Amino acid sequence: MSRIGKKPIIIPAGVEVKLDGNNITVKGPKGQLDYTFNSDISVEVAGSEINVTRPDDNKEHRSLHGLTRTLIANMIEGVTNGYSKELNINGVGYRAQKQGNNLVMNLGFSHQVIVSEVPGIKIEVPEPTKIIISGIDKQQVGQFAADVRKNRPPEPYKGKGIKYVDEYIRRKEGKAAKGAKK
Repeated sequence: MSRIGKKPIIIPAGVEVKLDGNNITVKGPKGQLDYTFNSDISVEVAGSEINVTRPDDNKEHRSLHGLTRTLIANMIEGVTNGYSKELNINGVGYRAQKQGNNLVMNLGFSHQVIVSEVPGIKIEVPEPTKIIISGIDKQQVGQFAADVRKNRPPEPYKGKGIKYVDEYIRRKEGKAAKGAKK
């Protein structure tokens, strides 16, 4: 049996969970999230716990078991604490600023790169080289951060570009000097 799937999910105080057939709704202090899970997987709310079970050891059911449990746990974490991703901008003249609901970035192109805030996502720019993306939906926060990073991914020679705070960039050595070959 799935080790992740069989762990019960603890419902913290202030979080309300509604189960309606194959649809689960989690409402908390930061907002509300909905998820429709596979009809083969059964989810039960018992007191302050949620248990996810599967009908048999079929390969598809095994994979859906842990996935469903993790997605529900992420929803509960999102409505209580929320999720955030931090991005750093490296490079001479590279910077970002917030103008209204838009993130305006100078990334070495002849034009400014403008990314609009989407519903459910909050963008903060505490420093010109730091971007913080936060929200309650883990998948949406990660996707939005990846889309911002995609505008100028870090390059391996000088490390210029947009990178995650905890990301390590493997550096490459530049061209060897002429005549160094023996």
